Parts: sequence; structure tokens; C-alpha cells
Amino acid sequence: MSAIQEVEQLERQRFAAQITKDYAVLEKIFADDLVYTHANGHQDSKTSYLASIRAGQSRYDRVDIDALTVRPYNDERTAVVNGTVRIDLGPGPDGQPLTTHLKYAVVYIKNPTGWQLVLWHAQKQLTMSSE
Repeated sequence: MSAIQEVEQLERQRFAAQITKDYAVLEKIFADDLVYTHANGHQDSKTSYLASIRAGQSRYDRVDIDALTVRPYNDERTAVVNGTVRIDLGPGPDGQPLTTHLKYAVVYIKNPTGWQLVLWHAQKQLTMSSE
């Protein structure tokens, strides 16, 4: 399997694990020195981000991948991923479903134990249609 295929599969596994709260998968995918900059500018480490999922602050009911591009570098030991996703965040304070559209970029590094996500940045996208 090529680096592109491996990382694309890992991205899909990551989103599925975020939905199902599969902490074992997320612990393996996220590097210990992960830096995640949310669309609102808040920054999390691996530890603080996993804690936010456990506390229900970061919730994903569904993730639809609209676009996903993996670009390998450094003899296929580094991969940069650019994508767009639609995330259903569950009901908001008024009980209505919340949805967000994001562009994101992540960086994976391949180490002896496999690929790990070290950097993640998200940016909200404006939508023209009403939902």
C-alpha cells in the first residue's frame, strides 16, 4: 500500500474514531506532541483534546469528507493532508442540529510504530445554502 493510501485510510479511521469515541484508536493516531488549532483559534494538545472529547465539549455525530488530498514528502515518511469536511455536531442549545463545514490541513509523520498525526489546523467555511 502506498503512503497516500495508508494516510487516506488513517484519516477515515480517525474521523470514525472521533464519532464513536474510540480512544484507543485516537491515542495511537495522535502523536504525543500533537498541536491542534481549532477553527476558532483555540489550541489543544493530544491530552487536552482527548479530554475535551471525553467531557463532551468536542462532539462529532457524523463526518462527511467532501475532499481529501494526501501529498507525501521526505521519502514517504511525511504526509500533508488537505481536506474539506462537513461535521454534524449534534443538537445545539436550541435543540436544532448544528453543522459546520471545515477546510483543514494535517501533517502525519511515519515513525517506527507507524503514521502519527502531529499538526492539525481547521478553518470554518461559509456556506451559501441554508441548512
